[in-house]
Amino acid sequence: MRHSGMNQPTADNQICLAEPFEVVSAGQIPHPDPLPEGEGELVEGEMKAGKITQISSAIQVDSSRFGVQPSVLFLILLLRLLAFAPAASAAPVAPAAPSSGITVAAVGDVMMGSDYPTPRLPRQGGRDLLSRAAPVFKAADLALANLEGPLLEGGEPAKVAAEGKNYLFRTPTSFAANLKAAGVSMVSLANNHALDFGRPGLLSTKRALTRAGVAFSSKGGEIAEFQVRGLRVGILSLSFGAPPRSIVYPAEALKEIALAAGRYDILILSIHAGAEGRGALHVVPGMERFLDEPRGDLHRFAHDAINRGAALVIAHGPHVPRALELYRGRLIAYSLGNFATYSGVSIVGESGYAPILTAELAPDGAFLKGAIHSFVQKPSAGPSPDSRRRALHLMQRLSAEDFPDSPLCFGAGGEVTVKHRGGP
Repeated sequence: MRHSGMNQPTADNQICLAEPFEVVSAGQIPHPDPLPEGEGELVEGEMKAGKITQISSAIQVDSSRFGVQPSVLFLILLLRLLAFAPAASAAPVAPAAPSSGITVAAVGDVMMGSDYPTPRLPRQGGRDLLSRAAPVFKAADLALANLEGPLLEGGEPAKVAAEGKNYLFRTPTSFAANLKAAGVSMVSLANNHALDFGRPGLLSTKRALTRAGVAFSSKGGEIAEFQVRGLRVGILSLSFGAPPRSIVYPAEALKEIALAAGRYDILILSIHAGAEGRGALHVVPGMERFLDEPRGDLHRFAHDAINRGAALVIAHGPHVPRALELYRGRLIAYSLGNFATYSGVSIVGESGYAPILTAELAPDGAFLKGAIHSFVQKPSAGPSPDSRRRALHLMQRLSAEDFPDSPLCFGAGGEVTVKHRGGP
């Protein structure tokens, strides 16, 4: 799977990862070759002007050359004209528009500041924390993120922080409104920080999100449901650890995915898994681990999930961006890294790259095109656009190295397309 080189940029300043291949989709019916320019208009114009009589007269004059009755020649010519004549409607009929799909915007980890054990919160209640990203979220039909840590007032931690380090988070419940105001439709609560303050913290988080109008999915069994232009869309969250919805125990999780795929037109998975840190940039087959804890075989699970009907797989957890892969026409993002982790999470180097991935999906879930919007985090600030596009360049390189046979093309402005036979 690993590849040391990268294909050279194409003439249109795109980098494509593999030779083109042909994708045949339902509804792509080839059109017949058009008539030569002006031919159809000439016949239609003559018929409308009553020139059939003139054509008949011409046949009568020259019919002796063919040795047949003029009426027979006239009938033959008339049939030929009718075969090429346009429909009798007054205006041309536009082809039926294909059914519209959906657009999705996705980011990795969001932790909007913590007040445990001491306050480390953004000013003004965090209302501006996601303001620079809001236009991208709001331009999509659905926007999703992974919410790290509970939304809770008070309470007692349910686990002990590592000595000398604090990896327990608690964010005020009022911050749920910031997600809604930025255009976030749904958050995943299936992660290793959702229970930092136990079941009371998780229940408080769900209540705060419900009041704010933000959907969620957790290991508790919820599927975030949406209707987008008549399409039924479900978003199901998974993680590592004990079942349910653990990719470390894939059989049970894959069974649920197969059942859910039959209920929705498009099923999206949000998965918190994989090793962590700047040493975990590459996608590696097999069980990934962090601090001796199994974190799942994300590569195999993503493929198996698509084989069972998932349309889009969005992963997070490594705290760094990873590669994109196109598998059976469906997009997999192996990690979107950190996006808005105000305090308590390292944002050094690649850990501070904060991509927003947008994806346009066909009504059957197939990936059509997308984009990587490069943002970057700075200490004690929200994510901001990165003019150097470091997230794009990193994900482009990793995609080429880890999946050299993938037909994805990366444009200089962040565009992600699929290269088919004959061009992108």
